[in-house]
Amino acid sequence: MSARPSARETDSAPADPDPGSSVGGSAVPVKRPVPRPSKAQRAYLARGLDQPGGKLPLFDHNGRRVSARTVQACLDNGWAESWFANPLKPDWQVCRLTAEGRRAAGES
Repeated sequence: MSARPSARETDSAPADPDPGSSVGGSAVPVKRPVPRPSKAQRAYLARGLDQPGGKLPLFDHNGRRVSARTVQACLDNGWAESWFANPLKPDWQVCRLTAEGRRAAGES
């Protein structure tokens, strides 16, 4: 025998059109935490503040390549955007600051 519910059982339970709504039927806005850049991400973003067009560096102050994880996190959070493809090194992303990135870099 199968344990499937009958048609009457499935039709009797009303579907909740808005699972995030409160008991009274009014929707409760969900506050999502605003991501804040880490120390490394903030330092990376800050270097673009005084560059033409907000260009972000490929290398840090010591000449080492900026971590791909740092660059990707900044892209994912909307603090940076891809600017153009690098024909000499296609795997390197040339990015620039967004308005949100400028605000994030200015946080102390």
